[in-house]
Amino acid sequence: MRTIYRTKIALLVLGSLFIGTLGFAQVEDTTARYNQYGVKVNRKAVYPEERNGMLVLESRDQKYKVWYDVRVQVDGAMFFGDTYNNIGNGTSIRRARFAVKSEFAEKWYGEFDMDISNSELELKDAYLEYSATPCLNLRVGNFKEGFSMESTTTSRYLTFMERPNAVYTFAPSRHIGTAFMYHRDWIFGMGGVSFQTVGDPEERLFSEDNNKDFGVDEGYSFNGKLVLMPFASKYDRGLHFGGAISYRTPKSDAEVRGSERYSTRSLTSINRKKYMDTDLIPDVDHVVLTGLEFAAYHKGMRFQSEYITSDVYRKKDLSTLNFGGGYAFGSIMLFGGQYQYNTGDAEFTQPTRGKKWGDVELAFRYDYLSLNSSMDDIMGGAGEGYTLGINYHVNNNVKIMLNYAYLNHDRYANGKGKLFVGYDAEGNLTRNPELVVDAEGEAGEDFSFISLRFEVDF
Repeated sequence: MRTIYRTKIALLVLGSLFIGTLGFAQVEDTTARYNQYGVKVNRKAVYPEERNGMLVLESRDQKYKVWYDVRVQVDGAMFFGDTYNNIGNGTSIRRARFAVKSEFAEKWYGEFDMDISNSELELKDAYLEYSATPCLNLRVGNFKEGFSMESTTTSRYLTFMERPNAVYTFAPSRHIGTAFMYHRDWIFGMGGVSFQTVGDPEERLFSEDNNKDFGVDEGYSFNGKLVLMPFASKYDRGLHFGGAISYRTPKSDAEVRGSERYSTRSLTSINRKKYMDTDLIPDVDHVVLTGLEFAAYHKGMRFQSEYITSDVYRKKDLSTLNFGGGYAFGSIMLFGGQYQYNTGDAEFTQPTRGKKWGDVELAFRYDYLSLNSSMDDIMGGAGEGYTLGINYHVNNNVKIMLNYAYLNHDRYANGKGKLFVGYDAEGNLTRNPELVVDAEGEAGEDFSFISLRFEVDF
């Protein structure tokens, strides 16, 4: 009896333990989280913080950070002058950008950026970056090639509403590729190889058709840039000496494969006329771009300039075409604000403001562009621009820009033969520069305009 009793007691204890174990196993792990694919994911708390007007989410150990980058620029322009060709006043959403940026796993960075201005979707930056060392970064994806200082400077920190004609025309923008960036103390270097643009739908269609119908390679470019930055460790002053070179084969996004074209809208996005335009240049073997940069700043004063040349080498023993242009501008913060220079990218960033209500920046720029190679080759026109700018930096998020510009074009700036450039011997408007009887320096379209921009960044 005693043995049977002990056995019952043992069975009851074992049963209780088994039932308890089942109950414990069924307790839900309330800390677990699963993604949309049913996989258990790692978790890390992030904390929100406002940094100079932008919302940033960052982990306590600073190994993960994500933020949004939004930019809207609303433009309007009015044109003046006794012009040969009518120019319409207008407004536009110059940029409407939305980007997601993230730093993760200590050495990795990713960015996705798109523009939806005027209801046209265009991919901008889309790349992955790895910090191999504190001085060396490697990047792959779609990004700016890094040729020109003014081109690589983000549009939110531009001193004038539009980049100079030479930069707009020659400086390569975003292409798919890979590059390295090196920065240490007063030296910055960048080099890489780039391929196709993901540009607008028309460019992409040309590229796909050339691939499908003709098996054309998409083309490639080798780029290199070196910048010396004396006194860069000083917060309130510094110098910038830069040089860049780019070897470029024709890309397949051109309407005619194996061709190159340079054109510009002369410092405005409202007036859609392209006065200076080489049209499509056929039989191009390769292009060599060279650029020189100089800048200096001291507290609230700044000077910046660049000169860019393009040498177009052609096949079939055709002569080499030579184009070029540049700009120079000076600016000053009127109420105590100071310019800030980013040595990591070798370019200027957002200036500080001198007053609680903001600051006012005054700037003047001269720029010049020539798409005339020689009378026996391509004469795409030349022009110069004088721009006065007044910028009100309200706070970290809001900037109001007012520009007055005067444009002076030569007689060859006829927009591929579509625009009037003067009068012929019979007193009629003509598009042919050879028939213009106006004195040298008098022919060609000249006009001025006032443009206004309201910008918000957050």
